[in-house]
Amino acid sequence: MDFFYLILGLAGLWAGTELTIRGAVCVANRVGISEFIVGIVILSIGSDLPELAIAIKVAIMNIGNGGASDVVVGSALGSSLGQIGFVLGIAGLMAFLTLPRKATLQHGAILLGSIVFLALFAWDGYVSRVEGFALAIVYGIYLVLVITDAGSYTEEEECHETTLPKAIVFLIAGLVIVTIGAELTVDGAIGVATALGVGEATVAILIVGLGTSLPELSISVGAVLKGKHHMSVGNLIGSNIFDTLLPIGVAAIISGVHFSQPMLYLEVPYLFILTTVVLVFFLHDKVFRKHEAAIILAMYLGYAAYKIATI
Repeated sequence: MDFFYLILGLAGLWAGTELTIRGAVCVANRVGISEFIVGIVILSIGSDLPELAIAIKVAIMNIGNGGASDVVVGSALGSSLGQIGFVLGIAGLMAFLTLPRKATLQHGAILLGSIVFLALFAWDGYVSRVEGFALAIVYGIYLVLVITDAGSYTEEEECHETTLPKAIVFLIAGLVIVTIGAELTVDGAIGVATALGVGEATVAILIVGLGTSLPELSISVGAVLKGKHHMSVGNLIGSNIFDTLLPIGVAAIISGVHFSQPMLYLEVPYLFILTTVVLVFFLHDKVFRKHEAAIILAMYLGYAAYKIATI
């Protein structure tokens, strides 16, 4: 039954996120928000609602018993690894991805800095409320920088027949579904981990983390098929900055987050290494080629195989 709840919860997160993103994009379209903000900010935040919803759900649980922090950290890091390794690898195999050198340097530096920032706060095994506020503030600063550097507005075709009231309904309905999906996902993940005798961290990293990356997979592949390569890559970078800072930061603000040493010593460094390799590939000649995508995908699959083998 717990496994059923887990699958149902992940399906709810995916469906709710798709609805939320559609509503958010169309609301932005109707009120004239720039295309850059729609792609880099709204889509990345919208596709990361599952991770944030899970973090808030678990943080509220922690107020009562102080447990399940591994689900917060594991889902955030697992999603980041899945996005930069699995999703980007799949998208890169479908087409040559490009990104301007300036964007790679700016957003890449912030992403790597976010990982280092998180590692420093987690070094003692606990992210306090003050440190959680700091993580959230860093993300807020990033948003301000992105909005300040936003480009011109271009209307998206999929919103031609969607009115503003209808878009708002989509947005609200999506948020409700995501909230319910988070409840089912967390309860199911903890139940599955208990039943199988597997650590909550492993379930969160491999199942929940990759499962909550489905929206990014859908968005990135869809963007590649439409020829919007910058939007595809930008969404993944923006999503990883979000996942590194906000879910853990918000959870820490609510109740503090315990950060296990295995994740600090394996997942965090590996995320930094994987991200660095991706950025080097993009900086080399501004193109992420298919053989480079295969390397990144293999690095992620090798990591996943190691996690499964050491259960």
